[in-house]
Amino acid sequence: MSTLTDPPVESFRLSQLINDTRYRSYTFQFIALLCLIGLMAYLGWNLIENLATAGLNISYGFLEERSGYDINQRLIEYTSQSTHLRAAIVGVLNTLLVAVVGCTFATIIGVVVGVLRLSKNWLISKLMAVYVEIFRNVPVLIWILIVMAIFVAVLPQPRDFRGDDATASMFLGLFAFTGRGFYLPMPYFSAAWATGGTGWLVILAILAGAIVGTGRISHWATVQQEATGVRPKTWPFTLGLWLIPLLAAFVIMGLHWEIPALQGFNFQGGIFARNSFIALTLALSIYTAAFIAENVRAGILAISKGQTEAAASLGLRPRRIMNLVILPQALRVIIPPLISQYLNLTKNSSLAIAVGYMDLTGTLGGITLNQTGRAIECVLLLMLFYLTISLAISGIMNVYNNSVKLKER
Repeated sequence: MSTLTDPPVESFRLSQLINDTRYRSYTFQFIALLCLIGLMAYLGWNLIENLATAGLNISYGFLEERSGYDINQRLIEYTSQSTHLRAAIVGVLNTLLVAVVGCTFATIIGVVVGVLRLSKNWLISKLMAVYVEIFRNVPVLIWILIVMAIFVAVLPQPRDFRGDDATASMFLGLFAFTGRGFYLPMPYFSAAWATGGTGWLVILAILAGAIVGTGRISHWATVQQEATGVRPKTWPFTLGLWLIPLLAAFVIMGLHWEIPALQGFNFQGGIFARNSFIALTLALSIYTAAFIAENVRAGILAISKGQTEAAASLGLRPRRIMNLVILPQALRVIIPPLISQYLNLTKNSSLAIAVGYMDLTGTLGGITLNQTGRAIECVLLLMLFYLTISLAISGIMNVYNNSVKLKER
């Protein structure tokens, strides 16, 4: 009677790194990594040697020096006596503000336009097609300049609001849209403990809780639908989850509004959004939205028509079919190119200097660089920032993409 035994374990040999297909790819990748490290080390050494020959050295001490210039749009306190580091932080925040607001509006506009392009109404679909073709085939810099020129030429100046009752000339008595920018009511809290940003931290915590709660409600509705075949109404619970805590917080903290008012030759009080910020954000939004609309249209068309017909045969209405059947599947096609559009919008915000908006390129890569002469240091910091924000956007969107992709067994 014979017995079966495992074959003897073969000892590892160096020749397997080349001859064995199990290790060959790792060998080539390791060699490529060593070559890349060597190339970067050589370039770095060459840069240091050339700087030393020219009597220069890489130093970031200039960031602690006084900047000596003003920034017209800022989210934190800043004066011309602040440091270059403070100016760079203001530029970073301005860039992130444009990126966040621009990506939000571009997504909303792009989804709406992409869906309307597939409308059965011939006029609507053609109008959306014209919008897409016009905006995506003209450079974004041209659109930024066009929007800025329209704001300056069409909107009234603050002096045009002067009269017996300037407030009556404002939109709803609350908003002033001028060629200099938009003046909006600013919320603030009267409760002593809610001042200094504490109140807004409470609001952010409530919003975060509402987002988590909405997800839990949606999960509960999905479980009920799978068990009974009927999806319960969730909008009353979701609406209450968002509104009731917020309204209670506003009442407890004493929410008030500071209304902009014309004083002298300009409006004072409220929130002031400069025309450069509005023009830049609007132009980037409508330009990027044209590309997002095509991504959305392609994602929807990638779904088999049989999916729509099957959902309709079950009695679902077109809106429910789009929300429950088409879009969830189309997201798997839409998300990857959408990441690229977000990255493009963020990097295109560096064109802000064309309309006088002081983003990071205008502060650190513009005035600071010219004043200090530290071109290498400033450019390296610019590269590091855009690389970091691009990797962050890509990482966050990839996490979301993994959550919506098909899970294979």
